[in-house]
Amino acid sequence: MTVVVTLAIYLPPLVHASEQAVVIPAPVVDNPKASGPLQTAVLAGGCFWGVQGVYQHVRGVRKVLSGYAGGTKATADYHTVSRGDTGHTESVEISFDPKEVSYGEILQVFFSVVHDPTQLNRQGPDTGPQYRSNIFYADDAQRKVAQAYIVQLDKTRLFGRPIVTRVDPLEGFYPAEAYHQDFLINNPDSPYIVINDLPKIENFQKLFPALYRDQAVTVKNSN
Repeated sequence: MTVVVTLAIYLPPLVHASEQAVVIPAPVVDNPKASGPLQTAVLAGGCFWGVQGVYQHVRGVRKVLSGYAGGTKATADYHTVSRGDTGHTESVEISFDPKEVSYGEILQVFFSVVHDPTQLNRQGPDTGPQYRSNIFYADDAQRKVAQAYIVQLDKTRLFGRPIVTRVDPLEGFYPAEAYHQDFLINNPDSPYIVINDLPKIENFQKLFPALYRDQAVTVKNSN
């Protein structure tokens, strides 16, 4: 008689930001929608490929650049930033029309579907301070919205853990190399994109139908 012994091995699930979409309330404190010049928001939520890919589908967004923020111009290149000791984090610069989408709505998408704001110095398979969660505010109005929203969301306990997103003044944003721009659009079959980033766009479409637009705005077409 052959005895077959089955060993049960527990493998912890891979944690991807795309699997952590959370339905969250809109910010109580927000800048009201109003006519005026384009505004910018600089956000960091893990690898910039997916972050850029989501915001390229947000109604009212005119341009999204992948790049680096938090460090100096001298170290703002992919090879150097990847060391994790430059102060930079992979970021995106979002140019948006404030009469179509508010800064608070930009942040609601950020916390809900773009990334997991409770992850410290990592997102999905990527680890290191260059993948941290970070909001870089351009002015005092953005700072107040961001800080108030984090307090509001922490009180809801919807994430199960405290939010670790940093809120820092924007000292400079440096666009990434050309091959990083529109990466998701240009490489939709990349295994990394399929596993980590396409689900974010699907979640965005489901959770924010009023903000979602099917035709993505690209860096190439927005120049």
